[in-house]
Amino acid sequence: MTNDSVYILAIESSCDDTAAAVLKNDKVLSNLVARQSIHEEYGGVVPELASRAHQQNIVPVVDMALKKAGINKKQLHGIAFTQGPGLMGSLLVGSSFAKSFSMALNIPLLAVNHMQAHILAHFIDEEGYDKPTFPFLALTISGGHTQIVKVSGFFEMEIIGETTDDAVGEAFDKTAKILGLPYPGGPLIDQFAKEGNPKAFLFTKPNVDGLNFSFSGLKTQILYFVQKNVALNPNFIEENKADICASVQNIIIKILMDKLKLAVEETGINQIAIGGGVSANSGIRNTLKEAETKYGWKTYIPKFEYTTDNAAMIGIVGYQKYLHNQFENTSVVSKARIEF
Repeated sequence: MTNDSVYILAIESSCDDTAAAVLKNDKVLSNLVARQSIHEEYGGVVPELASRAHQQNIVPVVDMALKKAGINKKQLHGIAFTQGPGLMGSLLVGSSFAKSFSMALNIPLLAVNHMQAHILAHFIDEEGYDKPTFPFLALTISGGHTQIVKVSGFFEMEIIGETTDDAVGEAFDKTAKILGLPYPGGPLIDQFAKEGNPKAFLFTKPNVDGLNFSFSGLKTQILYFVQKNVALNPNFIEENKADICASVQNIIIKILMDKLKLAVEETGINQIAIGGGVSANSGIRNTLKEAETKYGWKTYIPKFEYTTDNAAMIGIVGYQKYLHNQFENTSVVSKARIEF
């Protein structure tokens, strides 16, 4: 099989989005996501409802991904799927489908670490986007993770800093909930922050050693700040929404940037790549872009559609695993928690 025509079908089902993509080598031919709106009324993802929705969505999403890519399933060379981390019920739907498909077509099965995929999404061949060179530092920020990873090769990664409690995405979503904004609140914080003054309200940075993060104290600080001011003025949130959002976003960006600066200092690596759902935040993206001139870094910001959970990022890892003959058999198990 020549490497100039490797077709990979990729499945991503770690949380509440059912996604499928087809890649030809490192190029994306199709990248589809079926979102689940049912969770909005609960203010968060309900695992049982998520896995049921995956069962309904997976066949039509895969079918559409193949049609959009313009290829027949018999042209596929391998099928990649998210092994973990994620919600176990959701992961099992994706892995069961992938195993059955690989057996039916007699093609290799490629198990992918979801967090590695967020990092390696930078290696998708996309016009106008540079690929980092090894070694580089990756900041992975999402609803469940906040990590600084030293990336020395496609499958050579070391976590050098991570959150000791809550993830950065949780801090955004919790703030949104405190302000009475609907789920998911992170994108709404970003939206309101654009209209506000980032220095209107001052929040303090947590004192955490080394390259690790902590966001639980900040969440509590924001809660008490809002409660105190609402007690004095019942209209406080409505009158100051944009300024509160801008101030919260500002402190979170400062926390992330301080740790990144320290990581660059300690490792001597000044190539920075971001990934994960929170990397869609415009404030974080703009600050990283400014860091190129401010600190002399080279920063890599993925195309917007590759920031949130998607199957293209699973596919690019699957492609690299295919090239390195890193295949699995059908006894491979899904894992809610998984190490690098």
